Amino acid sequence: MSHKRSFVRRTAAVVAAGAAAFVLAACGGDGNGDGSAGHGGHNATASPSASASASQGQHNAADVAFAKGMIPHHRQAVEMAGLAPGRAQSAEVKKLAADIKKAQDPEIRTLSGWLTSWGEEVPAEGAMDHSVHGMGGMMTDEEMTELENASGKAFDTAFMELMIKHHEGAVEMAKTEQADGAHGPATKLAGEIITSQSAEIERMNELLGKD
Repeated sequence: MSHKRSFVRRTAAVVAAGAAAFVLAACGGDGNGDGSAGHGGHNATASPSASASASQGQHNAADVAFAKGMIPHHRQAVEMAGLAPGRAQSAEVKKLAADIKKAQDPEIRTLSGWLTSWGEEVPAEGAMDHSVHGMGGMMTDEEMTELENASGKAFDTAFMELMIKHHEGAVEMAKTEQADGAHGPATKLAGEIITSQSAEIERMNELLGKD
Protein backbone atom coordinates (compact mmCIF):
# COMPACT_ATOMS: atom_id res chain seq x y z
CA MET A 1 0.00 0.00 0.00
CA SER A 2 2.74 2.30 1.07
CA HIS A 3 4.73 1.19 -1.95
CA LYS A 4 1.73 1.97 -4.16
CA ARG A 5 1.26 5.43 -2.54
CA SER A 6 4.92 6.14 -3.00
CA PHE A 7 4.71 5.13 -6.65
CA VAL A 8 1.61 7.33 -7.18
CA ARG A 9 3.39 10.26 -5.50
CA ARG A 10 6.47 9.73 -7.67
CA THR A 11 4.29 9.50 -10.78
CA ALA A 12 2.42 12.66 -9.80
CA ALA A 13 5.73 14.42 -9.17
CA VAL A 14 7.06 13.37 -12.55
CA VAL A 15 3.83 14.45 -14.25
CA ALA A 16 3.89 17.77 -12.36
CA ALA A 17 7.55 18.31 -13.23
CA GLY A 18 6.86 17.46 -16.85
CA ALA A 19 3.90 19.80 -16.90
CA ALA A 20 5.96 22.56 -15.30
CA ALA A 21 8.75 21.98 -17.79
CA PHE A 22 6.23 22.07 -20.60
CA VAL A 23 4.70 25.32 -19.32
CA LEU A 24 8.14 26.87 -18.87
CA ALA A 25 9.17 25.77 -22.35
CA ALA A 26 5.95 27.11 -23.77
CA CYS A 27 6.37 30.41 -21.93
CA GLY A 28 9.98 30.59 -22.99
CA GLY A 29 8.98 29.86 -26.56
CA ASP A 30 6.23 32.46 -26.46
CA GLY A 31 8.54 34.98 -24.87
CA ASN A 32 11.22 34.35 -27.46
CA GLY A 33 8.64 34.35 -30.19
CA ASP A 34 7.27 37.67 -28.95
CA GLY A 35 10.80 38.96 -28.59
CA SER A 36 11.62 37.98 -32.12
CA ALA A 37 8.45 39.43 -33.46
CA GLY A 38 8.63 42.44 -31.19
CA HIS A 39 12.33 43.17 -31.52
CA GLY A 40 13.41 41.26 -34.57
CA GLY A 41 10.24 41.14 -36.64
CA HIS A 42 8.62 44.25 -35.26
CA ASN A 43 11.76 46.28 -35.22
CA ALA A 44 12.67 45.05 -38.64
CA THR A 45 9.42 46.46 -39.98
CA ALA A 46 9.28 49.47 -37.64
CA SER A 47 12.88 50.56 -38.16
CA PRO A 48 12.82 50.89 -41.94
CA SER A 49 9.46 52.65 -41.86
CA ALA A 50 10.74 54.90 -39.08
CA SER A 51 13.87 55.66 -41.08
CA ALA A 52 11.79 56.23 -44.18
CA SER A 53 9.61 58.68 -42.25
CA ALA A 54 12.68 60.40 -40.85
CA SER A 55 14.18 60.62 -44.28
CA GLN A 56 10.94 61.94 -45.76
CA GLY A 57 10.79 64.39 -42.88
CA GLN A 58 14.24 65.70 -43.84
CA HIS A 59 13.27 66.62 -47.37
CA ASN A 60 11.00 65.63 -50.24
CA ALA A 61 10.61 66.28 -53.97
CA ALA A 62 8.99 69.68 -53.33
CA ASP A 63 12.04 70.80 -51.33
CA VAL A 64 14.37 69.73 -54.14
CA ALA A 65 12.22 71.52 -56.75
CA PHE A 66 12.14 74.65 -54.57
CA ALA A 67 15.93 74.75 -54.20
CA LYS A 68 16.61 73.93 -57.86
CA GLY A 69 14.14 76.57 -59.05
CA MET A 70 15.06 79.29 -56.56
CA ILE A 71 18.84 79.15 -57.19
CA PRO A 72 18.73 80.32 -60.86
CA HIS A 73 15.85 82.66 -59.93
CA HIS A 74 17.93 84.33 -57.21
CA ARG A 75 21.01 84.39 -59.44
CA GLN A 76 19.09 86.38 -62.04
CA ALA A 77 17.82 88.84 -59.40
CA VAL A 78 21.41 89.31 -58.19
CA GLU A 79 22.54 89.85 -61.79
CA MET A 80 19.79 92.44 -62.29
CA ALA A 81 20.72 94.15 -59.01
CA GLY A 82 24.36 94.24 -60.13
CA LEU A 83 23.38 96.52 -63.03
CA ALA A 84 21.94 99.22 -60.77
CA PRO A 85 25.07 100.93 -59.38
CA GLY A 86 26.25 102.07 -62.83
CA ARG A 87 22.85 102.65 -64.44
CA ALA A 88 20.22 103.70 -61.87
CA GLN A 89 19.44 107.35 -61.30
CA SER A 90 17.42 106.99 -58.10
CA ALA A 91 19.32 106.49 -54.83
CA GLU A 92 16.33 104.47 -53.60
CA VAL A 93 16.60 102.07 -56.55
CA LYS A 94 20.34 101.70 -55.91
CA LYS A 95 19.64 100.90 -52.23
CA LEU A 96 16.88 98.46 -53.16
CA ALA A 97 19.23 96.66 -55.57
CA ALA A 98 21.93 96.48 -52.87
CA ASP A 99 19.39 95.03 -50.39
CA ILE A 100 18.29 92.39 -52.92
CA LYS A 101 21.90 91.33 -53.57
CA LYS A 102 22.73 91.26 -49.86
CA ALA A 103 19.71 89.06 -49.06
CA GLN A 104 19.81 86.67 -51.99
CA ASP A 105 23.54 85.87 -52.28
CA PRO A 106 23.58 84.01 -48.90
CA GLU A 107 20.27 82.29 -49.75
CA ILE A 108 21.82 80.91 -52.95
CA ARG A 109 24.64 79.41 -50.85
CA THR A 110 22.14 77.93 -48.38
CA LEU A 111 19.99 76.38 -51.13
CA SER A 112 23.09 74.98 -52.87
CA GLY A 113 24.28 73.46 -49.58
CA TRP A 114 20.95 71.68 -49.11
CA LEU A 115 21.03 70.19 -52.61
CA THR A 116 24.60 68.97 -52.10
CA SER A 117 23.70 67.37 -48.75
CA TRP A 118 20.72 65.64 -50.38
CA GLY A 119 22.92 64.22 -53.17
CA GLU A 120 21.20 66.43 -55.75
CA GLU A 121 22.84 68.41 -58.53
CA VAL A 122 23.19 72.15 -57.97
CA PRO A 123 22.12 74.14 -61.07
CA ALA A 124 25.26 75.24 -62.91
CA GLU A 125 26.35 78.89 -62.83
CA GLY A 126 24.75 80.75 -65.71
CA ALA A 127 22.10 78.04 -66.02
CA MET A 128 19.56 80.49 -67.38
CA ASP A 129 18.52 77.76 -69.77
CA HIS A 130 15.23 77.59 -71.63
CA SER A 131 13.68 75.38 -68.94
CA VAL A 132 13.69 78.27 -66.46
CA HIS A 133 12.73 81.13 -68.79
CA GLY A 134 9.17 82.22 -68.13
CA MET A 135 9.20 80.33 -64.83
CA GLY A 136 8.31 82.37 -61.78
CA GLY A 137 8.73 85.77 -63.44
CA MET A 138 12.15 84.96 -64.89
CA MET A 139 13.33 87.53 -67.42
CA THR A 140 13.99 86.59 -71.03
CA ASP A 141 17.37 87.27 -72.67
CA GLU A 142 15.73 90.14 -74.56
CA GLU A 143 14.44 91.75 -71.35
CA MET A 144 17.84 91.38 -69.71
CA THR A 145 19.53 93.00 -72.73
CA GLU A 146 17.05 95.90 -72.67
CA LEU A 147 17.76 96.42 -68.97
CA GLU A 148 21.52 96.34 -69.58
CA ASN A 149 21.12 98.98 -72.31
CA ALA A 150 18.93 101.28 -70.21
CA SER A 151 20.13 104.04 -67.90
CA GLY A 152 18.86 106.83 -65.68
CA LYS A 153 15.12 107.11 -65.12
CA ALA A 154 14.38 104.57 -67.88
CA PHE A 155 16.54 102.02 -66.08
CA ASP A 156 14.86 102.73 -62.73
CA THR A 157 11.39 102.16 -64.18
CA ALA A 158 12.34 99.03 -66.16
CA PHE A 159 14.29 97.59 -63.21
CA MET A 160 11.37 97.98 -60.79
CA GLU A 161 8.72 96.75 -63.21
CA LEU A 162 10.75 93.66 -64.07
CA MET A 163 11.78 93.03 -60.47
CA ILE A 164 8.17 93.22 -59.27
CA LYS A 165 7.26 90.47 -61.74
CA HIS A 166 10.39 88.55 -60.70
CA HIS A 167 9.57 88.86 -56.98
CA GLU A 168 5.95 87.81 -57.55
CA GLY A 169 7.24 84.62 -59.16
CA ALA A 170 9.53 83.97 -56.17
CA VAL A 171 6.65 84.52 -53.73
CA GLU A 172 4.53 81.96 -55.62
CA MET A 173 7.38 79.42 -55.59
CA ALA A 174 7.86 80.02 -51.87
CA LYS A 175 4.13 79.52 -51.20
CA THR A 176 4.29 76.18 -53.03
CA GLU A 177 7.23 75.16 -50.84
CA GLN A 178 5.34 76.13 -47.70
CA ALA A 179 2.35 74.04 -48.82
CA ASP A 180 4.23 70.97 -50.08
CA GLY A 181 7.75 70.97 -48.60
CA ALA A 182 8.89 68.74 -45.73
CA HIS A 183 12.30 70.24 -44.87
CA GLY A 184 11.79 72.59 -41.92
CA PRO A 185 14.61 75.03 -42.77
CA ALA A 186 13.39 75.21 -46.39
CA THR A 187 9.80 76.02 -45.45
CA LYS A 188 11.17 78.59 -42.97
CA LEU A 189 13.28 80.21 -45.71
CA ALA A 190 10.21 80.20 -47.97
CA GLY A 191 8.35 82.19 -45.31
CA GLU A 192 11.20 84.69 -45.09
CA ILE A 193 11.24 85.08 -48.89
CA ILE A 194 7.48 85.74 -48.91
CA THR A 195 7.81 88.39 -46.18
CA SER A 196 10.88 90.21 -47.54
CA GLN A 197 9.98 90.12 -51.22
CA SER A 198 6.35 91.12 -50.62
CA ALA A 199 7.66 94.17 -48.72
CA GLU A 200 10.03 94.97 -51.61
CA ILE A 201 7.17 94.64 -54.13
CA GLU A 202 5.16 97.14 -52.08
CA ARG A 203 8.16 99.49 -51.88
CA MET A 204 8.77 99.32 -55.65
CA ASN A 205 5.08 99.93 -56.39
CA GLU A 206 5.23 103.03 -54.19
CA LEU A 207 8.39 104.25 -55.96
CA LEU A 208 6.80 103.72 -59.36
CA GLY A 209 3.72 105.62 -58.18
CA LYS A 210 5.90 108.58 -57.26
CA ASP A 211 7.38 108.85 -60.75
